Amino acid sequence: MMNISKKENLSSWYLTVLKEADIFDYGPVRGTIIFKPYGYAIWENLQKLLDGLIKTKIGAFNTYFPLFIPESLLSKEKEHLEGFSPEVAVVTYAGGEELEEKLIVRPTSETIMYDAFSRWIQSYRDLPLIINQWCNVIRWEKRPFPFLRNTEFLWQEGHGAHATHEDSLDTVYKALEVYIEVYQKYLGIFGFGGQKSESEKFAGALKTFTYEILMPDGKALQGCTSHDLGQNFSIPFEIKFQDEKNQLKYVWQNSWGFSTRSLGAIFMVNSDDKGLILPPAVAPYEIVLIPIYSSSKESLIVEKLRKIKNHLEENNLRVFFDENRSETPGFKFNKWDLKGAPFRIEIGEKEIKEDKITFYRRDTSERKTLKFEEFLKDYEDIKEDFVKKLLEKSKKLTLENFYEIEDYEEFKEIMTTQRGFVFAFWCENEICEQKIKEETKASTRCLPLDFKEEKGKCVYCGKESNRRWIFAQAY
Repeated sequence: MMNISKKENLSSWYLTVLKEADIFDYGPVRGTIIFKPYGYAIWENLQKLLDGLIKTKIGAFNTYFPLFIPESLLSKEKEHLEGFSPEVAVVTYAGGEELEEKLIVRPTSETIMYDAFSRWIQSYRDLPLIINQWCNVIRWEKRPFPFLRNTEFLWQEGHGAHATHEDSLDTVYKALEVYIEVYQKYLGIFGFGGQKSESEKFAGALKTFTYEILMPDGKALQGCTSHDLGQNFSIPFEIKFQDEKNQLKYVWQNSWGFSTRSLGAIFMVNSDDKGLILPPAVAPYEIVLIPIYSSSKESLIVEKLRKIKNHLEENNLRVFFDENRSETPGFKFNKWDLKGAPFRIEIGEKEIKEDKITFYRRDTSERKTLKFEEFLKDYEDIKEDFVKKLLEKSKKLTLENFYEIEDYEEFKEIMTTQRGFVFAFWCENEICEQKIKEETKASTRCLPLDFKEEKGKCVYCGKESNRRWIFAQAY
């Protein structure tokens, strides 16, 4: 049983529950982590879910590019190089000798991919080219925190090349829509989709779009990004195509990514003082079967649960039968609460006698006895309700800590106390943005997708403004 309060000490609670639930261990290099099997299974399930949506809704094909990028490729796009220079790891010595050219350990793959694009794309018939890869990336992290900020993390990165800017933007928005669907429909995590400011956008992009999530401590987490790259990479990388009129043109490009920091959001947003609460779509086991052993009915209990296990697995559900005899039922209940299993089926002498099951759901701690057939008939609705309630809880947390303000003193007060999302007018001058960050540690998180034009005054300098932006301190 956890003895640390999530509300009183979020950081300690988070690290303790992840270690106790067998999610991860620390790697030998600062900022790196080891995914333990139970933790990696969550990523595998999320990866499978997202991969299917990327293929069907965005139309991308999976690929794989090398980990090492020649320095000359990274330097082709000046803004991109400047943006990533503080974070890159560089190889200068290999094979027993100094390298003639430094090699960058992949922080993102635009440059190495677009070098290939320049060879692969010659005609309008080669477009659109939309690819995706699942890989690891290295960004030398100065403030590491497991899953939320790691030196090495896992992700997918999608890249598109198109004949027109309009088609490229369509892919940018499709990717963002897919990410929001995953967070809201499958993970039960509320947030705001929107556009990043010029200073917060991806290095080398025209525009960056994001999904910003409020964490329980009032800080924001950038849940994903989708970038309109315009022709900022196609021109220096000479990615050109001959159109239908035999005219030579540069392609329009986009890139978009979703990483293992999403696991940090699942762990931190959904869970409680008993431990993790994992959404059914990504939990290693959707349903855990627990026998309440009885000397007179033991064989019948085990036989019943094995039949249930087989039946559930035939319906493509992920199931674990916890037959461990060295642990009491009460110990197992606490263990699987800690590990976040969404549902449990418990069978003992009482259930055998009544030919029923006891069904438990982790999110509400509700327990009820019913016929197995009834449970199976309603299971899809139960799963949907489970995620719906997680989303409602996440939305409630967010809106209770969402402050629409006009006064900078109030802004500062919020950021030194409860924190949260501050919704305020900003003149969109980077000097004001930087001053706000220096004085409050809050950055612009996004301009919401559904923003409304309205007249107001910049919360910092008082100049005319017609758009409110979301600000927050961030991980």
